[in-house]
Amino acid sequence: MGGGGQQTESGEPAKGDRGGPGGGGGGSAVYTWEEVQRHSHRGDQWLVIDRKVYNITQWVKRHPGGIRVISHFAGEDATEAFSAFHPDPNFVRKFLKPLLIGALAPTEPSQDQGKNAALVQDFQALRDRVEREGLLRARPLFFSLYLGHILLLEALALGLLWVWGTSWSLTLLCSLMLATSQSQAGWLQHDFGHLSVFKKSSWNHKLHKFVIGHLKGASANWWNHRHFQHHAKPNVFSKDPDINSLHVFVLGDKQPVEYGIKKLKYMPYHHQHKYFFLIGPPLIIPVFFNIQIFRTMFSQRDWVDLAWSMTFYLRFFCCYYPFFGFFGSVALISFVRFLESHWFVWVTQMSHLPMEMDHERRQDWLTMQLSATCNIEQSPFNDWFSGHLNFQIEHHLFPTMPRHNYHLVAPLVRALCEKHGVPYEVKTLQKGITDVVRSLKKSGDLWLDAYLHK
Repeated sequence: MGGGGQQTESGEPAKGDRGGPGGGGGGSAVYTWEEVQRHSHRGDQWLVIDRKVYNITQWVKRHPGGIRVISHFAGEDATEAFSAFHPDPNFVRKFLKPLLIGALAPTEPSQDQGKNAALVQDFQALRDRVEREGLLRARPLFFSLYLGHILLLEALALGLLWVWGTSWSLTLLCSLMLATSQSQAGWLQHDFGHLSVFKKSSWNHKLHKFVIGHLKGASANWWNHRHFQHHAKPNVFSKDPDINSLHVFVLGDKQPVEYGIKKLKYMPYHHQHKYFFLIGPPLIIPVFFNIQIFRTMFSQRDWVDLAWSMTFYLRFFCCYYPFFGFFGSVALISFVRFLESHWFVWVTQMSHLPMEMDHERRQDWLTMQLSATCNIEQSPFNDWFSGHLNFQIEHHLFPTMPRHNYHLVAPLVRALCEKHGVPYEVKTLQKGITDVVRSLKKSGDLWLDAYLHK
């Protein structure tokens, strides 16, 4: 202990100083990092924000972002993640106040796990500059026009059939327009989900439910709880759900070797770069995500999100039943999901899957995000095609930043990375796509070598 507060014989703070299971012990005690790090298990979780120690053990169940995303920082300094995820930190601190149990001892560094203090401070200075220059403020006209072009595509797809009929060529064109609309709506719901459009969080939440629910037939809460984990710990095994491949693939450099040494062979992993084309892009959205979404809504009794998603299917069948009937409409939406799924998988995976994947290493925010993300070259097409997620680095560093400002902060991020020797990778669109296949083949070869020889 660094002093302050009554102690037990073991050197732990007395219960009156630590706070009870729900926190709120007065906050007068002081702690070392070693003590904080011992409280990183389910049923016993502390974290540090701005050198203050909070007992979040019971409160995690009420965390709006879900239990897991905040639990991923148990026993750690969560200051950078706290700043990244909350557009209005002062408002959120009101909820933290009852959980305060103390502070770090004056002799303790502000960063845990030997993080580079200079890098952390420089990134905080960059964040301060970003806020000062208004780069976290959105332009309403940009997002209004973006929503407008999505609705226009929906209307044109339906009007096409009304005017010219349902020939195979026109039905294919209608499907392509709907797939484009769905993909672009996916990028737009991503903006609202990250609270990057409106100053008021409540407006972002309302529009998020409209776009992901009514325009796409999915669940806002399912997306939030899944996606924020990805941002909190990208490419970290057991913490990032986006790399939970359910034994279908082995990813990165370490997981394949671990599987090989244990002689695990759920799939012929040395061929995964081939069967990826059959399992990955075609099935992620129409099969895996759809099953997961509806299972989550029913298991969590999330009737609000279920109602929103039902409005999508009601609208879709009302529009297309007169042309194709019930089974024809089912076939149409399935084909649209099939096309959208390819678009989604390549855009999201080219910035993450070829990057470093590892178990928890408790890195600082910038180093962790840069090791797991890369950018794709900027161009008007790349910006539109990826929903500006070709600036994946900037998006991960500043998840609440409106996308139209990524290109403004990118040079500043690159300069900071060069100063501290952190790799900042930018690829062409073609290389980003081909690297997905290359990385799968490399991981499969690592597995085969370990499986046969270790």
